[in-house]
Amino acid sequence: MSDFPRIVTLLRKERGLSQKQAALELGVSQALLSHYEKGIRECGLDFVVKIADYYHVSCDYILGRTADRNGIPPQVSVAEETVPPRTNAVLSMNRKLVSNSLDIIFGLLEQTGSKGLNAEVTSYLMVSVYKMVRMLYSVNPKNPQAMFSIMPEVYAGLSTALQSIAETNARCVCLGKDAEGVVVHAPALSPDVISRHYPESAPSLYHLIQKTEEKMKKLQ
Repeated sequence: MSDFPRIVTLLRKERGLSQKQAALELGVSQALLSHYEKGIRECGLDFVVKIADYYHVSCDYILGRTADRNGIPPQVSVAEETVPPRTNAVLSMNRKLVSNSLDIIFGLLEQTGSKGLNAEVTSYLMVSVYKMVRMLYSVNPKNPQAMFSIMPEVYAGLSTALQSIAETNARCVCLGKDAEGVVVHAPALSPDVISRHYPESAPSLYHLIQKTEEKMKKLQ
């Protein structure tokens, strides 16, 4: 149950519950719930069912077997049929994390009212997609390279430079005005506000943040 600790912690924080409050309502000690959330101890199947009911999600979701909270299996494309079921579930969950998080990003961009910021953030994300698509496309050396006009030897450096420029420009806009002289509106945000405005997508964003920061901490 390697995904269980991360998911139950995410669900608790999403609901704005303290560990003490959640433990009380679940009928366990705070220390035991802390051990479950940290992955120090594994719970029994009866508790998996209990905590799934408590957060109104399926057992498959809380165990990381599906990205759908109701436990509905994802639609599998023909290309995915040869991929092991576990890998399919992970791919589906990661796709949902990224897709839902992007929905929130573009929603927040609309609130800023800045076309300049919108353009720079979009450029950054488009270059990210370009880099990954080209990398995956190039895995097979027999794939025709006519799809791209930038030489293989230089595309990685140039795309990274373009991405850095877009990020720098976006930061500059956030600190002042965009090219059209529009002051960026800074929306008041908090986990509660994001959850209220993006109830379907917020859990994915929180999950993505947690997973990313876990990786970052390993670099410290």
